[in-house]
Amino acid sequence: MTPLRSGAPYGALAYVYDRLMADMPYGDWHAWLDLYWERHGRPRTVVDLGCGTGAIALPLAREGMRVVGIDLSPDMIAVARRKEAALRAETPFAGEVAWVVGDMRGWSLPEPADAVVSMCDGLNYLTDENDLARAFAAAHAGLREGGVFLFDMHHPNQLDIYLENDPFTLDDEDVSYIWTCEAEAEDTVAHRLTLFVREEDGRYARSVETHRQRVYPERTVRRLLKEAGFARVESFSDFSFEPVDDAETLRMFFAAVK
Repeated sequence: MTPLRSGAPYGALAYVYDRLMADMPYGDWHAWLDLYWERHGRPRTVVDLGCGTGAIALPLAREGMRVVGIDLSPDMIAVARRKEAALRAETPFAGEVAWVVGDMRGWSLPEPADAVVSMCDGLNYLTDENDLARAFAAAHAGLREGGVFLFDMHHPNQLDIYLENDPFTLDDEDVSYIWTCEAEAEDTVAHRLTLFVREEDGRYARSVETHRQRVYPERTVRRLLKEAGFARVESFSDFSFEPVDDAETLRMFFAAVK
C-alpha cells in the first residue's frame, strides 16, 4: 500500500469526487434554478461559488450563460477544467466559463453579475457565523442592482440524518471509502473520509480528509442576508417553492435580491 496522504479538503478526493457523487440530485438543483429564472428572468452572467468540479457551472455555460466558477480547492478547479475540455470536444458551448481558485468569503470580478449561485450545501462549510456573513457580503457586492443570490443549505434536521446513518461505506474494485460522522457541537458535524484509490501499478493509495459543516437556523440565515444589504429574502423547502417546515425540511433554499 502506498503511504497515507493527508491534506486540505478536496485534495485527493477531487479526482474521484464525480464518481462518488454520481447519485447526487444535480438535475433537481438545475430544475430549481430553471424554474426560479423562468419566473423572475434568466441571467446572462452567473458566479458559481464553491463550484467544485463544475456540476452546476458547466451546464449553465452550455446553455448560453457567461459563468465564473470559484472554488477554494485547486484540485477541484483542475478537474473542472478537464471536464470542460472533454465536453467542448463533444459539442460546442453556447456560453462561456472561467475558473478561479478563490474564497467565497472574499472575491471580486471586474463587472457585477446578474446572479450568484451556491448549490450543494457549500455554504455549510463555513462553520463560523462571521465567515458566513462575509460570504453574504461578498455575494452582495458582486451582484448588480436587482441581481439575485440563489443558494441552498442543510437544515438543522439534516445533521440528525448524518448521525443516525453513520457510518457510510463504499467497496468497489478501484475505489473504496469509509465515511464517519461525529458531532463536534450541537450544530456542527465532522465528516472524516478515509479513501482508498487503486493506482496504475495496482497498489492502493490511502488518503484521509476531514470536512466540517455547520447547520444554521433559517432565521439566522435570513438575518445575515439582511445585514449584508439584501433587499428581499425568500426561503423555500427541499427543491420546492414551499415554505421551510422546521419539522420536515432537510435542505433550505434561499433567494436574496440586491
